[in-house]
Order: sequence, then C-alpha cells, then structure tokens
Amino acid sequence: MITLKANQKSLHQRVSAMSQDCTPVSVYHSIEQGHHRFVEKTVEVFDCWAGIAKDWLGLRQWVRVHRQGTRQGNPYTQTSDYISSLATTARQFAEGIRGHWGIENRLHWVKDVVFKEDDCPLRLRHAPENWGLIRTWAVNLFRLQSETSITRAQRRFAHDLDALFLLIQ
Repeated sequence: MITLKANQKSLHQRVSAMSQDCTPVSVYHSIEQGHHRFVEKTVEVFDCWAGIAKDWLGLRQWVRVHRQGTRQGNPYTQTSDYISSLATTARQFAEGIRGHWGIENRLHWVKDVVFKEDDCPLRLRHAPENWGLIRTWAVNLFRLQSETSITRAQRRFAHDLDALFLLIQ
C-alpha cells in the first residue's frame, strides 16, 4: 500500500478524477474520540482503474480516507488516497492504515521529539544511519524493560550506568 502524494502528480490527479465516476466496492465508517479530539473517518475502496492499471502493474484497488473532526477545539478536514496491490475490505484497510500510524507514533515520533533526531548535527557519511539505529535500539531496550515513557527511561538509565549495562547483557 502506497500513499498518493503531490509528488506523484499525474497519478494523484487521475485517481482524483476517477473518484467522480467510480462507486466504492466497500465502505467503512468510524468515529474516534479522545485526547482532545473527535475524528469521523470514512474509508472507501475502489477497483476501477481506467487509464492507470497499465502504468502500475499489480494494482488491485485504491483507497480514499476522508477524515473530519476537531483537534483541541479546532475543526479540520483531510482526504488521503492510497494505491494497493491487495484486494480487501474498507475495514481491513482502515485497520492497516491505523496500524501504520501506531508505528509512526511509537517509534518515529519518539525519535523526532524525545531524541531530537531532526536536530542532530551529524550529517556526513553513515553517521545519520548509525545514530538512527542506536536510537531505535535504545527505544526497543527501554520498551523491553516495560518502560512506558521513553523520557523517564532516558533519565533513569543515564544516571545508573550499572542498570544500563545490565540492559545490554
């Protein structure tokens, strides 16, 4: 499954145009509340490929996710399109997309916000990749210790070298 973005301008435009003429083969609707937000989500699955399938071999369906709601009292609306080599239901696509965001929030957000990975001055050769691996390794070690807060784990192990060395044994 691949998210369609503006950098795939032609494909993105063709899928948007097709949405006017196609009827979804599956639809899933959900509502989520919590963490100062309300989100109403509709996932639609289409299998019409006029003018696209020959350019993208193996495509089976495309998915449109429309989200609207409020975040901290501010209204928003968002529509995202995806292409997929899978043929499944809208509910299963919704769960897969949601699962991806779980990974995004549990690893990438931690690396960006807690470890400030984007602010790292190391940019030459293999340094960014190596430090990225070390950060991922640290997050995984902390989680293996049942740490729910990576910030708290960082503080705990930074001041207790014996406990840190026990983690890696």
